[in-house]
Amino acid sequence: MAASIEILKKRSEFLAASRAQKCGTKGMMLQGRARGDEAPMRVGFTCSKKVGNAVARNRAKRRLREAARAVLPELGRVGYDYVLIGRFESTASRDFEALKGDLAYALEKVHSA
Repeated sequence: MAASIEILKKRSEFLAASRAQKCGTKGMMLQGRARGDEAPMRVGFTCSKKVGNAVARNRAKRRLREAARAVLPELGRVGYDYVLIGRFESTASRDFEALKGDLAYALEKVHSA
């Protein structure tokens, strides 16, 4: 059974995740924070202006959302907040299977820390 996933919306939630475990890969940066409760996992997506114009940022975020939909139900943990951050050029242009592999690797690193 797939775990339910909620979306981070408030700036304070993103800031709390930014102070937690981090793992960078070629395609993205992942921040993961254990909240210490049994609520569903939550995920947020962001891309700075370094990634490019609005079109490039939105494309990168769409790819991150799809990767999260594919990987988080199996490898994400209940009670965690995750923030996926797009990288300049590589998030939008990286092979999608490689992007999912990056997310799986980063989740493993964040959970083991």
